[in-house]
Amino acid sequence: MYLYEGRGLLLLTLLAALQIATEGRGTLPLCRPGFSEDVYVAVVPESAEKGQPLFNVKFVNCGRGGLVRFECSNPSDFRIEADGVVYALRPLTLSTLPTVPVVIVASDETNQQQWQTQVRLTWPPTLSQGLQEIWFPSRQTDSSSIGQLKRMKRDWVIPPINVPENSRGEFPQDLVRIRSDNDKNRSLRYSVTGPGADQPPTGIFIIHPISGELSVMKPLDREHISNFHLRAHAVDLNGNQVESPIDIVINVIDMNDNRPEFIHQIWNGSVPEGSKPGTFVMTVTSVDKDDPKTANGMLRYKIGSQNPESPTSNMFTINNKTGDIITVAAGLDREKVPQYTLIIQATDMEGNPMYGLSNTATAVIRVTDINDNPPEFTAEMFFGEVPENRVNVIVANLTVTDKDQPNTLAWKAVYKITGGDPTGRFSVPTDPTTNEGLVTVVKPIDYEISRTYMLTVVAVNEVSLARGIYSPRQSTATVSIRVIDVNESPYFDPNPKLIKLDEGMLAESTLTTFTAQDPDRFMQQSIRYTRLSDPANWLRIDANTGRITTIAVLDRESPYVKDNMYSATFLASDNGVPPASGTGTLQISLLDINDNAPHVYPQETEMCKKPEPNGINITALDGDLNPNAGPFAFELANRPSDVRRNWTITRLSGDYAQLSLKIGFLESGIYEIPIIITDSGNLPMSNTSYLRVKVCQCDHNGDCTDQQHIIAAGLGTGAIIAILLCIIILLILVLLFVVWMKRRDKERQAKQLLIDPEDDVRDNILKYDEEGGGEEDQDYDLSQLQQPDTIEPDTIKPVGIRRMDERPLHPEPQYPIRSAAPHPGDIGDFINEGLKAADNDPTAPPYDSLLVFDYEGSGSTAGSLSSLNSSSSGGDQDYDYLNDWGPRFRKLADMYGGSDD
Repeated sequence: MYLYEGRGLLLLTLLAALQIATEGRGTLPLCRPGFSEDVYVAVVPESAEKGQPLFNVKFVNCGRGGLVRFECSNPSDFRIEADGVVYALRPLTLSTLPTVPVVIVASDETNQQQWQTQVRLTWPPTLSQGLQEIWFPSRQTDSSSIGQLKRMKRDWVIPPINVPENSRGEFPQDLVRIRSDNDKNRSLRYSVTGPGADQPPTGIFIIHPISGELSVMKPLDREHISNFHLRAHAVDLNGNQVESPIDIVINVIDMNDNRPEFIHQIWNGSVPEGSKPGTFVMTVTSVDKDDPKTANGMLRYKIGSQNPESPTSNMFTINNKTGDIITVAAGLDREKVPQYTLIIQATDMEGNPMYGLSNTATAVIRVTDINDNPPEFTAEMFFGEVPENRVNVIVANLTVTDKDQPNTLAWKAVYKITGGDPTGRFSVPTDPTTNEGLVTVVKPIDYEISRTYMLTVVAVNEVSLARGIYSPRQSTATVSIRVIDVNESPYFDPNPKLIKLDEGMLAESTLTTFTAQDPDRFMQQSIRYTRLSDPANWLRIDANTGRITTIAVLDRESPYVKDNMYSATFLASDNGVPPASGTGTLQISLLDINDNAPHVYPQETEMCKKPEPNGINITALDGDLNPNAGPFAFELANRPSDVRRNWTITRLSGDYAQLSLKIGFLESGIYEIPIIITDSGNLPMSNTSYLRVKVCQCDHNGDCTDQQHIIAAGLGTGAIIAILLCIIILLILVLLFVVWMKRRDKERQAKQLLIDPEDDVRDNILKYDEEGGGEEDQDYDLSQLQQPDTIEPDTIKPVGIRRMDERPLHPEPQYPIRSAAPHPGDIGDFINEGLKAADNDPTAPPYDSLLVFDYEGSGSTAGSLSSLNSSSSGGDQDYDYLNDWGPRFRKLADMYGGSDD
């Protein structure tokens, strides 16, 4: 490789790597076409003009004679000629040079073969005076290992390179020079690798390949990357490593380029009121991105201002290193100053105001409430009044003031009655909204016992007062309550009143006196009594004295007596304004007497003709209680005489006896056997009861089977009456239905006959075309078409009621009345009868039909049909114009307008 210099241009001429000349023969060894180097390093000027040659590449053609065409990977920056010289296509500087190698491709147009090489661009070295040099460690050779590989021994550690961040100098800025002692006898190329060089972020550090000067290309930012670890390499021109790589550490020196930043712009804290000096409040924190090990990142805090400055301007202080805010003075009172606002300043450079950078934040300190203000009544005396016997009534509202924070435990009041209410008739709950005390009556108050109450009420908070705070005199108040007298209801005493009596007490007997008392002692009132409830209507009470007498006999066996107890209610009313009344209950316990005779039970029974056994067990029922009931005595009556002859009765116990036959057979039938039963009362009562015995034929199971039994066991009288009533009701419903159907048929017939002829449905004639005649020909009276025998005289149109298009009124001729013959069964007979009637009627029209349907009015332009004269052929008239009227009249034209044929 040789360097040529001329005209300010350094051209790098590349020759073949190896050229061997032979002696005597003048021939060359085997040649391979292509570029002389795989990688070229070209030194270009620091600035190049457009069209200025920069470098050239050598292509070995080996005498092929073919045309080789060159192409460049940067066609917008460089142009390469056929001789391999590369020119600049635009002005180039060090900052605009490509950072990646330039690729050049050679193509043979004859056989389409291609060759490729790379060119790395660099600039001429400028040796800096006084630049620190870093030498690769020298290699020491062991004498015993001549001819073998050499081992390198490191004699020193390369110190790190310090580069200040945010440098404003010109770039590239030289840092150090990398040197090797092997560059004295041969050319070397230097390079660096690592983050910041050939690894992201790339382009920060570069090294001159020839001089070995390591330079930084842009300002560094310590907060982004604080240090770089690079590795330097030295190779020869063939790329062979001549030195072992060395590590280079570049530390970015911190500069004070970042202000302190508070974590929050507004800090919130709180401190109880009345706190002592030195009470911790809160901590504010600020951060600085600069190196905290240097003064650039060492912060100091201070309080810039305090608002409000009450009671002093220095209520708080701050630890300049930690940011802790504490109280420094006493006198915090929430009721006077509820909140303080502090401006906190943080400065780096250890708080140096001249060189340090500062920033501020706001600290809001809320003074929290403590119970340092007791509630105080707004008045010393409160008044109220309440009617007697009223409960859950608010008598008075007690108002207090509390300077503590509203709706807190230190503000909410609790009221306690400390005097004037020994019986606990009042309470003072707190209104949760207004904080007032509501004096409420919880037990009835009696005007006759106490007319006024003087209550002593104390107001406290839900939490205790702070230490050193005591309740003033204003926390106690007096409540005067006046009781209003009202008319109270009379009351019976005792209520209910219980008396015991024997049943059977006769009417007009005095039972007791049931009186009421009036609690209104200070009112002169009278009481009157009335009966309110007396289910059996047995009692009467005197309106003035309250004396109760009987109006009927008291019967313990009455259905109104429950468990021998009869209850009646009475009303006592006074004459107050308004009147008041009270009720009392009289309970009468009726003692039993023997006033009910016993009777046999059951009253009916069955027995077989040949009973086996032939006994029937019976007992007795008595409405009285023991000892006025059982045991009972049973015996057969003397009459009829056959009773004792056929039957016998045997006592089984005090309440049961057995009836049996004396004979072995008895005819089927129903037998009523009189039995005399006597109870065991003090005055015994006897009664003759009839036992109904049904004697019947029995099967082997002892059940009746004959018809007489069935008849005897038939339906009772009540069931038969119910069945008869159902049948009668059913017949009445059927009769009503038949009457309704007949009435409906009559209404339907009458409705048909009353239909106006003009509204008759048979008048709705469907007309498909109208060829003349007008509306006058559309009015028909179809009533004449109805059957003669169905026409009633009431439906005949009265005289004088006519249509507007009828003849002028004139006296109606009196026609002879035709006989109303019955409707004939044959239509032929009907026509013949009509014909005879018409023939015998001299007033009948001679030329028209038998029946006159309607008068069609006057003024018709058609005239009378009878006046038309028809000719035999009609040849004297021209009917051809009918052809112009359409297909409907074409047939008529043919009939009358044609020839005689």
